[in-house]
Amino acid sequence: MDGGPRSKALDNSRPLSYNSDMDYKVVETSVVTDEELERILNEWTAQGYCFESIQFVISNASKRPAMAFVFFTRKA
Repeated sequence: MDGGPRSKALDNSRPLSYNSDMDYKVVETSVVTDEELERILNEWTAQGYCFESIQFVISNASKRPAMAFVFFTRKA
């Protein structure tokens, strides 16, 4: 089975593993404005979490994101 370019990319990826020394926090918001994202970032970094990444969910009906997921970590 060939699988194409996608399967080759998956073969080279690192396996994900859980790190028990870390706490993970995912914040979901449907209000995707600069003010709301700043509030989320400030709230959770003030609690000792480190910002890791943000993922936006785009709908076909609009160019603006419909939702955002903000990812944080901190040492357990």
